[in-house]
Amino acid sequence: MKKTIKFVAVLAAATLAFGVAPAATAANATKACLALDTGGVDDKSFNASAWAGAQAAAKKNSSITVKYLAATSDADYAPNIKKLVDEKCDIIVGVGFLINGAIVAAAKANPSVKFAIVDQDGQDHGADGSVYPGKSFANLKPLQFSTNESAFQAGYLAAGVSKTGKVATYGGLNIPPVTIFMDGFAKGVAYYNTVKKKSVTVLGWDTKKADGTFVGGFSDSAKALQISKNFEQQGADVIFPVAGGLGGATAGNSIASKKSVVIWVDSDGYVAAPQYKSVLLTSVVKGVDISVQTVIADTAAGKFSATGYNGNLKNGGTKLAAYHDLIRVVPSALRTEVTKLGTAIANGKVSVK
Repeated sequence: MKKTIKFVAVLAAATLAFGVAPAATAANATKACLALDTGGVDDKSFNASAWAGAQAAAKKNSSITVKYLAATSDADYAPNIKKLVDEKCDIIVGVGFLINGAIVAAAKANPSVKFAIVDQDGQDHGADGSVYPGKSFANLKPLQFSTNESAFQAGYLAAGVSKTGKVATYGGLNIPPVTIFMDGFAKGVAYYNTVKKKSVTVLGWDTKKADGTFVGGFSDSAKALQISKNFEQQGADVIFPVAGGLGGATAGNSIASKKSVVIWVDSDGYVAAPQYKSVLLTSVVKGVDISVQTVIADTAAGKFSATGYNGNLKNGGTKLAAYHDLIRVVPSALRTEVTKLGTAIANGKVSVK
């Protein structure tokens, strides 16, 4: 209920904040702008991936210019988007579930500007947030991801690698784009237990209660560190933090303690955060970069469409990254099983729900 009230409040405030957009930029030039969530552009995860996608679009097309505004709190969402509208951005991408209200308000007020929203449906669900399906907009494209599919693989992998029979996960905030990873991970462990007749335990997420362990945000590294230490004390030797850059606190602890390995989230941690590569088992990758790059490129080419995008295993919108330096930790038979599992999920032969 609190989330609904907060969403509606943000939407209402944002609606008042936005005026009519100024004229669009010249047809031969496209200004693409990102309204980032909290955590910073260099979070080695979600925001960083979106910005990388924008930069890639600009690199491939010299007529595209890109910029971003970072948020320090949710109070920055609406003002940041208004600044980008006032700066005559041709497309504005909201990066994060909680920005949806401000993006919807802006799209309603500025029909000549293109918008996209990462991890939300981009719909107006009414004054109290209860209208489903909500109203869609011709200038707003939702970019969503079935990351529970690749997280399911990660859970199966973690269960197969664990020596203690205990693995763990925690989230930044209790919101759908976070819990979808955690739930998929736990269900992947359960699937391993069924197939192998094992009893690997998951700490940090209860699939029946649909609740678990959360930091309460994406910036409290001290709390993330304590959660990680607590998991190790309870015997977890594989930890999956779904908290953006806070995964660094977990990985840093794993390096120091030598008691656990880590599964990174959103981007390939081996590339994004190489300082932790010695303890990174794999990463559950969300193709935020590719989706952002594509929607910007489409806008520049005059091919923008409000039709929603869903990244999944089948279309490559999410995937399990390579094992890199820890490949020897994963027996060849297990690697084969994880790969086949991904194919089975993509083909609909194994359900992750």
